[in-house]
Amino acid sequence: MSLRFNLILFCLLLAVLACGCDRSRENSVAIRNEGSDTMVNIAQAWAEQYNQKHEDVSVQVLGGGSGVGIASLIDGNCDMANTSRKMKPDEMKIVREKRGDEPKEFIVGYDALAIYVHKRNPLESISMEELADLYGEEGKLTKWFELGVPVGTLGTDKIIRINRQSGSGTYFYFRKAVLGKGKDMKLGSIGANGSKDAVSLVSRTPAAIGYSGMGYATDDVKILKVSRRRGEPGVAPTVANARSGAYPITRPLRIYTIGEPAGPVKEYIDWILSPEGQEIVLQLGYVPMESNE
Repeated sequence: MSLRFNLILFCLLLAVLACGCDRSRENSVAIRNEGSDTMVNIAQAWAEQYNQKHEDVSVQVLGGGSGVGIASLIDGNCDMANTSRKMKPDEMKIVREKRGDEPKEFIVGYDALAIYVHKRNPLESISMEELADLYGEEGKLTKWFELGVPVGTLGTDKIIRINRQSGSGTYFYFRKAVLGKGKDMKLGSIGANGSKDAVSLVSRTPAAIGYSGMGYATDDVKILKVSRRRGEPGVAPTVANARSGAYPITRPLRIYTIGEPAGPVKEYIDWILSPEGQEIVLQLGYVPMESNE
């Protein structure tokens, strides 16, 4: 009889706990965050730390690229779009027509877009002019010896260009910053599926060169210094050089919402812009809004 009574009490306790869990889930808030592959590491770190302190809020993070995030925001499939480029005028127009509101932009940090080569590559610096000559459709630069690398050092003298997919915000920014407005990329490069993949491809390919966020550096690759013109000293992509503007390929990292955010989304963005949120930007190798070094 006592055993049966204890079993009944145990079952009742489980039922109460289950109801409590269900009620907790019913009252939780989900914030959907989608977009830039450059920002996905930061976004995941933000989400993890925020979730630990706000158990009633679940921040869900997806990558896919800046264009994917903006399209998802327009379609109402996410609350926040992470982008490594500015929203285009035609995208803003679609937001107004489809959602009846203006897109709201938040700059949440900066990224120095790094130029990566294999760790065996002896090259230390490259100029913006040389990058344009290498990646641009009118460029003639194709061999490593033309940049001063001894023939045979990398197995082949042909420069293997690693590029991002055309829908990527990183691709869009690199093309505009390096080639100039209205210029297009040279055909024949190897496409990378995201920031991490671009660096990984370079690490496995001695004759390769590629570009990605500076936060994706590993011990298997080398980051080149970059100068504005041939013959000038190169500048390393550091927090200080990016903030001062000395490094020539620095871009803002953005979050877009539809209209002014409110409630949990506003609270989350406010936290991202706070010293605590910006400290994560610095820890992951990017450039925070304020001086947290």
